Amino acid sequence: MKSMETILIIEDEADIRESLADVLELRGYNVVTVVNGREALERLKAGLMPCLIILDLMLPVMSGWEFRRQQLVNDKWANIPTVLVSGIADLPGESQRLHAASFLLKPIDLASLYKTVDRYC
Repeated sequence: MKSMETILIIEDEADIRESLADVLELRGYNVVTVVNGREALERLKAGLMPCLIILDLMLPVMSGWEFRRQQLVNDKWANIPTVLVSGIADLPGESQRLHAASFLLKPIDLASLYKTVDRYC
């Protein structure tokens, strides 16, 4: 049972955020959702330690790029596997540049999502 594993979803589009949360909760994960990088940093500072972060790059307030940069300089958070998500097909190279665990293209294929999540949680 995966009920003790928490996944942090950072996504500003409500439909995508809620859909991801729903399918992952059905698989037994605890899911925390936020709409921008600043909110995500606040959750991490408050002690949240997810097994995986699903990170949209195009976000208001604090972009996914800026969130990831701040995540990487913090020893507690740097090793949390982070999956980049974007609707822009030519961004998979960002995964390497930002030292991400993986890249998922929107619309997200559920089989790819499950395979990625199960690998890290």
